[in-house]
Amino acid sequence: NEESGVCKTGAEAANVGSKATLLRNHIRHAGKRRDPDFLKTLFTGSESLLYGCINQPEDGILNYTSRSPCGVTAVIVPWNLPLYLLSFKLGPALAYGNTVVAKPSEFTSITAWKLCSVLKEAGIPDGVVNMVFGYGHKAGDALIRHPDVSLITFTGSDRAGLHIAEVAGAMAKKVSLEMGGKNAAIVFHDADFENCIPSLIRGSFINQGQVCLSTSRIYVEKKIFSTFAEKFVSEAKKIKMGDPLAEGTWLGPVCSKPHYEKIKEYLKIAKDEGATFLCGSENLNLPEDSQKGYFIGPVVLTNLPDDSRCMQEEIFGPVTCLTPFEDVKDVIERANKVNYGLSATIWSTDLQKIHSIAPKLEVGTVWCNCWLVRNLHMPFGGEKRSGLGREGTEDSREFYTHKKTICIKYKLKNDSFF
Repeated sequence: NEESGVCKTGAEAANVGSKATLLRNHIRHAGKRRDPDFLKTLFTGSESLLYGCINQPEDGILNYTSRSPCGVTAVIVPWNLPLYLLSFKLGPALAYGNTVVAKPSEFTSITAWKLCSVLKEAGIPDGVVNMVFGYGHKAGDALIRHPDVSLITFTGSDRAGLHIAEVAGAMAKKVSLEMGGKNAAIVFHDADFENCIPSLIRGSFINQGQVCLSTSRIYVEKKIFSTFAEKFVSEAKKIKMGDPLAEGTWLGPVCSKPHYEKIKEYLKIAKDEGATFLCGSENLNLPEDSQKGYFIGPVVLTNLPDDSRCMQEEIFGPVTCLTPFEDVKDVIERANKVNYGLSATIWSTDLQKIHSIAPKLEVGTVWCNCWLVRNLHMPFGGEKRSGLGREGTEDSREFYTHKKTICIKYKLKNDSFF
């Protein structure tokens, strides 16, 4: 439709402008996750799913922990990866016996509706998974305030997430928040360029930069900065834009007209802040059938101070900033000097250096010589304004269940407390 700014319709491609190859990749991985052994390993991790810690403090006394579902789970997800994020939260919520009321973004109702149809065909009973469509300040707010909702899992903006945290705290509800990032990459002179450049291109521009884990700040060691910038910009300019359903398309339109205008405003701010546009200021070379979409080409900026808005705020578009550095301690401080703390990447062949730097980065995930290598057995979440809590395997078990301690005296005898 007109608000989606795309040329053809088709669930997520129409909603978000995601390229077809990215969607097929999500579907392929989802297919693998239908395997019962995978699900058993992912959501249990051990045979002690419901009965965990066991302790016998003295003869005749048994203590153990038991888990039970929390109840009605509110799942609120954004528009950028609607199928992936919704299924990521639905899986463990259902596996641990909860029912779900999900509210997708108003921009991606088609994807959520399609998923509802698939779940019904798969035999999920009525009332187990429910979808509520509407705006966040109306439908979303009513959902999180409902007295029957026991826990809330949310992915979206920090503004909305902090509001949810306030409501959940006042009502004593469990909450898990993932609220975006301003993710840094640190590239050292000994980085493997053949691996580094393509991965950073992908990390900066995949899904039009509309990924919370996108690399939006790239710190490059000064001695290789010019060489790196030249190669990076050269690869960025090769990216093919157009209809996301067309084969070969790498970059589609952004989600909506308001989001397009927001990114354009940030580019104006960058110019006012003194940025140099290494690419992204030229006219777009779009196919004839894509002239009316909300397209923004890859933008590479440099010469921005660390305290500038475009280095501090999440733009959520195909925009990244290159900045040189000389000192390791200095670059760690600069990478941490934002309000977000979701992820970071380190590029170096010096493993000692990597192990030294990674724990000092104030983020939930550090990738070294790679990006977005997700292992669903590992915890996922952020620090600072990037989030609250973790999800994934054991962390999901903690979040989606209540734990209670049960103490049984099984050798009965006449005791006296005194």
